[in-house]
Amino acid sequence: MKKKLFALLAFGLFATAVNAQETVKQEVKNVGTAIEKGAKATGEGVKDGAEWVGDKTKKGAKATKKGVKKSTKWVGKTATKGAKNVKKTAVKGADAVADGYKDVKADLKK
Repeated sequence: MKKKLFALLAFGLFATAVNAQETVKQEVKNVGTAIEKGAKATGEGVKDGAEWVGDKTKKGAKATKKGVKKSTKWVGKTATKGAKNVKKTAVKGADAVADGYKDVKADLKK
């Protein structure tokens, strides 16, 4: 009777150990699969992020180029207007100086 009981207990322990080993194998496999999926998702996220940064950089460069071009035109137009105004003011100033000279010359003659 004791032999049968020990044999039955030994078989029960063996079955429990085998079952535990299979459970551990399955858990290890599940963890490995989860790690692979996580690594793949991380890789895709990094790739998408790099593409996004590249797109934004290109758009930023284009916008900067347009801004510089527009500001250059604006500066050119403003400088041209300023030059015209300076020229008009200089002509008026020269006329005023000439008139003043004539007045002073006329006063001296009197």
